[in-house]
Amino acid sequence: MKNSTKAKKSLGQNFLIDQNIIKKIIKIGNVNKNKTVLEIGSGNGSLTKNILSHNPKKIYAIEKDRELSLSLQKKFKDFKNLQIINKDVLDIIGQNFSESNVIVFGNLPYNISTKILSTLLLLNKWPPWYDVLVLMFQKEVADRIIAKNRTKEFGRLTILSNWRMEVKKHFDVSKNCFFPKPKINSTVLSFVPKKNNFLYLKNPKNLEKVTRILFSNRRKMINKNFFKLFNRESSVAKKLNLDLSKRAEELSDEMFYKLASEYEKLFS
Repeated sequence: MKNSTKAKKSLGQNFLIDQNIIKKIIKIGNVNKNKTVLEIGSGNGSLTKNILSHNPKKIYAIEKDRELSLSLQKKFKDFKNLQIINKDVLDIIGQNFSESNVIVFGNLPYNISTKILSTLLLLNKWPPWYDVLVLMFQKEVADRIIAKNRTKEFGRLTILSNWRMEVKKHFDVSKNCFFPKPKINSTVLSFVPKKNNFLYLKNPKNLEKVTRILFSNRRKMINKNFFKLFNRESSVAKKLNLDLSKRAEELSDEMFYKLASEYEKLFS
Protein backbone atom coordinates (compact mmCIF):
# COMPACT_ATOMS: atom_id res chain seq x y z
CA MET A 1 0.00 0.00 0.00
CA LYS A 2 1.33 3.41 -0.95
CA ASN A 3 1.10 6.51 1.15
CA SER A 4 1.01 9.98 -0.35
CA THR A 5 2.83 11.59 2.56
CA LYS A 6 6.59 11.23 2.43
CA ALA A 7 8.14 10.13 5.72
CA LYS A 8 11.17 11.96 7.07
CA LYS A 9 13.97 9.71 8.29
CA SER A 10 15.36 12.52 10.48
CA LEU A 11 12.13 12.51 12.51
CA GLY A 12 11.97 8.72 12.78
CA GLN A 13 8.72 8.62 10.85
CA ASN A 14 7.05 5.31 9.95
CA PHE A 15 3.32 5.64 9.37
CA LEU A 16 0.99 2.93 10.70
CA ILE A 17 -1.33 1.92 7.85
CA ASP A 18 -2.96 -1.33 9.04
CA GLN A 19 -6.57 -0.49 9.97
CA ASN A 20 -7.05 -3.61 12.13
CA ILE A 21 -4.04 -2.68 14.27
CA ILE A 22 -5.26 0.92 14.54
CA LYS A 23 -8.65 -0.27 15.83
CA LYS A 24 -7.03 -2.60 18.36
CA ILE A 25 -4.89 0.28 19.69
CA ILE A 26 -7.90 2.60 20.08
CA LYS A 27 -9.82 -0.13 21.92
CA ILE A 28 -7.10 -0.35 24.60
CA GLY A 29 -7.62 3.34 25.45
CA ASN A 30 -11.42 3.02 25.74
CA VAL A 31 -12.10 6.34 24.01
CA ASN A 32 -15.57 7.84 24.53
CA LYS A 33 -17.35 11.20 24.54
CA ASN A 34 -16.24 12.01 28.10
CA LYS A 35 -12.53 11.52 27.42
CA THR A 36 -9.77 13.86 26.33
CA VAL A 37 -7.08 12.40 24.07
CA LEU A 38 -3.52 13.49 23.38
CA GLU A 39 -1.93 11.91 20.32
CA ILE A 40 1.86 12.01 20.00
CA GLY A 41 3.05 12.21 16.40
CA SER A 42 -0.18 12.25 14.40
CA GLY A 43 1.69 11.76 11.12
CA ASN A 44 -0.72 11.29 8.24
CA GLY A 45 -3.77 11.10 10.52
CA SER A 46 -4.61 7.36 10.33
CA LEU A 47 -4.92 7.01 14.11
CA THR A 48 -6.43 10.50 14.46
CA LYS A 49 -9.25 9.62 12.08
CA ASN A 50 -10.14 6.52 14.08
CA ILE A 51 -10.01 8.39 17.41
CA LEU A 52 -12.38 11.03 15.97
CA SER A 53 -14.88 8.29 15.05
CA HIS A 54 -15.31 7.66 18.82
CA ASN A 55 -16.26 11.33 19.32
CA PRO A 56 -14.08 12.21 22.34
CA LYS A 57 -14.57 15.49 24.19
CA LYS A 58 -11.25 16.84 22.87
CA ILE A 59 -8.23 15.63 20.90
CA TYR A 60 -4.83 17.31 21.01
CA ALA A 61 -2.92 16.02 18.00
CA ILE A 62 0.78 16.87 18.31
CA GLU A 63 2.83 16.83 15.13
CA LYS A 64 6.32 18.34 14.95
CA ASP A 65 6.58 18.18 11.15
CA ARG A 66 5.14 21.45 9.76
CA GLU A 67 4.10 19.97 6.42
CA LEU A 68 2.23 17.12 8.08
CA SER A 69 0.66 19.52 10.56
CA LEU A 70 -0.71 21.69 7.74
CA SER A 71 -1.94 18.58 5.93
CA LEU A 72 -3.78 17.43 9.07
CA GLN A 73 -5.42 20.82 9.51
CA LYS A 74 -6.71 20.64 5.95
CA LYS A 75 -7.84 17.01 6.27
CA PHE A 76 -9.73 17.49 9.55
CA LYS A 77 -10.84 21.12 9.26
CA ASP A 78 -14.49 20.27 10.02
CA PHE A 79 -13.83 18.71 13.43
CA LYS A 80 -14.32 21.23 16.26
CA ASN A 81 -13.08 18.86 18.98
CA LEU A 82 -9.63 18.50 17.35
CA GLN A 83 -6.71 20.84 18.00
CA ILE A 84 -3.57 20.23 15.93
CA ILE A 85 -0.39 21.43 17.64
CA ASN A 86 2.74 21.95 15.53
CA LYS A 87 5.33 21.54 18.31
CA ASP A 88 7.84 19.10 19.71
CA VAL A 89 5.95 16.86 22.15
CA LEU A 90 8.79 17.18 24.70
CA ASP A 91 8.03 20.90 24.98
CA ILE A 92 4.44 20.07 25.92
CA ILE A 93 4.60 17.05 28.23
CA GLY A 94 7.59 18.38 30.16
CA GLN A 95 5.51 21.30 31.39
CA ASN A 96 2.25 21.22 33.35
CA PHE A 97 -0.28 20.08 30.79
CA SER A 98 -3.53 21.94 31.48
CA GLU A 99 -5.90 18.99 31.03
CA SER A 100 -6.43 16.03 33.37
CA ASN A 101 -7.65 12.42 33.00
CA VAL A 102 -6.16 12.24 29.51
CA ILE A 103 -5.66 9.16 27.31
CA VAL A 104 -2.30 9.38 25.53
CA PHE A 105 -1.73 7.51 22.28
CA GLY A 106 1.57 7.42 20.46
CA ASN A 107 3.26 5.55 17.65
CA LEU A 108 6.49 6.99 18.98
CA PRO A 109 9.28 8.15 16.65
CA TYR A 110 12.01 5.52 16.99
CA ASN A 111 14.78 8.04 17.57
CA ILE A 112 13.25 9.68 20.68
CA SER A 113 10.83 7.07 22.06
CA THR A 114 12.78 6.46 25.28
CA LYS A 115 13.18 10.21 25.88
CA ILE A 116 9.42 10.73 25.53
CA LEU A 117 8.65 7.84 27.88
CA SER A 118 11.18 9.01 30.49
CA THR A 119 9.72 12.53 30.45
CA LEU A 120 6.22 11.11 31.03
CA LEU A 121 7.48 8.86 33.84
CA LEU A 122 9.48 11.50 35.70
CA LEU A 123 6.89 14.27 36.02
CA ASN A 124 7.07 15.94 39.44
CA LYS A 125 3.30 16.03 39.97
CA TRP A 126 1.94 12.54 40.69
CA PRO A 127 -0.55 11.10 39.94
CA PRO A 128 -0.02 12.80 36.58
CA TRP A 129 -2.43 14.55 34.21
CA TYR A 130 -2.93 11.38 32.16
CA ASP A 131 -4.95 8.26 33.04
CA VAL A 132 -3.29 5.85 30.64
CA LEU A 133 -0.51 5.78 28.04
CA VAL A 134 -1.00 3.52 25.01
CA LEU A 135 2.35 3.60 23.25
CA MET A 136 4.06 1.72 20.45
CA PHE A 137 7.81 1.09 20.58
CA GLN A 138 10.38 -0.82 18.60
CA LYS A 139 10.08 -4.38 19.92
CA GLU A 140 13.58 -4.35 21.41
CA VAL A 141 12.76 -1.18 23.40
CA ALA A 142 9.47 -2.69 24.63
CA ASP A 143 11.36 -5.83 25.69
CA ARG A 144 13.62 -3.64 27.85
CA ILE A 145 10.64 -1.91 29.46
CA ILE A 146 8.96 -5.19 30.51
CA ALA A 147 12.16 -7.14 31.28
CA LYS A 148 12.79 -9.18 34.43
CA ASN A 149 15.93 -8.60 36.48
CA ARG A 150 18.90 -10.90 35.89
CA THR A 151 18.24 -10.70 32.13
CA LYS A 152 20.28 -8.78 29.58
CA GLU A 153 17.24 -6.62 28.70
CA PHE A 154 16.75 -5.46 32.31
CA GLY A 155 17.90 -1.90 32.79
CA ARG A 156 17.04 1.74 33.37
CA LEU A 157 13.78 1.74 31.40
CA THR A 158 12.50 -1.28 33.35
CA ILE A 159 13.21 0.35 36.69
CA LEU A 160 11.80 3.77 35.79
CA SER A 161 8.63 2.21 34.34
CA ASN A 162 7.95 -0.18 37.23
CA TRP A 163 8.44 2.51 39.86
CA ARG A 164 5.30 4.46 38.96
CA MET A 165 3.41 2.37 36.42
CA GLU A 166 1.46 -0.81 35.92
CA VAL A 167 2.84 -1.86 32.54
CA LYS A 168 1.07 -4.32 30.23
CA LYS A 169 2.12 -5.78 26.90
CA HIS A 170 -0.79 -6.03 24.45
CA PHE A 171 0.59 -7.29 21.13
CA ASP A 172 3.44 -7.15 18.66
CA VAL A 173 3.01 -5.29 15.36
CA SER A 174 4.67 -6.54 12.18
CA LYS A 175 6.93 -4.18 10.25
CA ASN A 176 4.62 -4.85 7.29
CA CYS A 177 1.93 -2.73 8.98
CA PHE A 178 3.93 0.48 8.35
CA PHE A 179 4.90 2.70 5.47
CA PRO A 180 7.75 3.06 4.87
CA LYS A 181 8.47 -0.40 6.25
CA PRO A 182 10.94 -0.27 9.18
CA LYS A 183 13.62 -2.92 9.65
CA ILE A 184 12.13 -4.37 12.82
CA ASN A 185 8.76 -5.15 14.42
CA SER A 186 7.03 -3.06 17.07
CA THR A 187 5.12 -3.70 20.31
CA VAL A 188 2.14 -1.93 21.89
CA LEU A 189 2.30 -1.37 25.66
CA SER A 190 -0.05 0.39 28.06
CA PHE A 191 0.98 2.24 31.22
CA VAL A 192 -1.45 3.01 34.05
CA PRO A 193 -0.07 5.30 36.79
CA LYS A 194 0.11 3.81 40.28
CA LYS A 195 -1.75 6.14 42.63
CA ASN A 196 0.51 5.39 45.58
CA ASN A 197 4.23 4.70 45.40
CA PHE A 198 5.89 2.92 48.26
CA LEU A 199 8.78 5.27 47.59
CA TYR A 200 8.36 9.02 47.37
CA LEU A 201 11.13 11.12 45.82
CA LYS A 202 11.14 14.91 45.98
CA ASN A 203 12.96 14.90 42.66
CA PRO A 204 12.15 11.87 40.46
CA LYS A 205 15.25 12.63 38.37
CA ASN A 206 17.35 11.29 41.25
CA LEU A 207 16.18 7.79 40.30
CA GLU A 208 17.12 8.49 36.67
CA LYS A 209 20.61 9.57 37.81
CA VAL A 210 21.14 6.52 40.05
CA THR A 211 20.14 4.10 37.28
CA ARG A 212 22.18 5.92 34.63
CA ILE A 213 25.39 5.76 36.67
CA LEU A 214 24.99 2.22 37.99
CA PHE A 215 24.20 0.84 34.54
CA SER A 216 27.02 2.74 32.80
CA ASN A 217 29.26 -0.37 32.98
CA ARG A 218 26.61 -3.02 33.17
CA ARG A 219 28.93 -5.98 32.69
CA LYS A 220 31.14 -4.97 35.62
CA MET A 221 30.66 -4.96 39.39
CA ILE A 222 28.79 -1.90 40.66
CA ASN A 223 31.42 -0.97 43.28
CA LYS A 224 33.23 1.74 41.26
CA ASN A 225 30.05 3.35 40.01
CA PHE A 226 28.50 3.14 43.47
CA PHE A 227 31.42 5.05 45.00
CA LYS A 228 31.29 7.57 42.16
CA LEU A 229 27.61 8.15 42.95
CA PHE A 230 27.98 8.33 46.72
CA ASN A 231 31.37 10.07 46.92
CA ARG A 232 33.03 7.00 48.40
CA GLU A 233 30.43 6.85 51.18
CA SER A 234 30.14 3.13 52.09
CA SER A 235 27.59 3.47 54.91
CA VAL A 236 24.72 3.41 52.40
CA ALA A 237 25.76 -0.04 51.15
CA LYS A 238 25.91 -1.32 54.74
CA LYS A 239 22.54 0.21 55.61
CA LEU A 240 20.86 -1.43 52.60
CA ASN A 241 22.84 -4.68 52.88
CA LEU A 242 24.02 -4.14 49.30
CA ASP A 243 26.65 -6.46 47.84
CA LEU A 244 28.94 -4.19 45.79
CA SER A 245 30.38 -7.13 43.89
CA LYS A 246 27.08 -7.56 42.04
CA ARG A 247 26.32 -6.21 38.57
CA ALA A 248 23.53 -3.68 38.11
CA GLU A 249 21.24 -6.18 36.36
CA GLU A 250 21.39 -8.44 39.43
CA LEU A 251 19.82 -5.85 41.72
CA SER A 252 16.07 -5.70 42.29
CA ASP A 253 13.90 -2.75 41.30
CA GLU A 254 13.35 -2.08 45.02
CA MET A 255 17.08 -1.76 45.63
CA PHE A 256 17.36 0.96 43.00
CA TYR A 257 14.43 2.83 44.58
CA LYS A 258 16.08 2.63 48.01
CA LEU A 259 19.39 3.83 46.56
CA ALA A 260 17.64 6.81 44.96
CA SER A 261 16.04 7.64 48.29
CA GLU A 262 19.40 7.50 50.09
CA TYR A 263 21.01 9.59 47.35
CA GLU A 264 18.31 12.22 47.75
CA LYS A 265 18.78 12.37 51.54
CA LEU A 266 22.52 12.89 51.17
CA PHE A 267 22.75 15.25 48.20
CA SER A 268 19.46 17.14 47.83
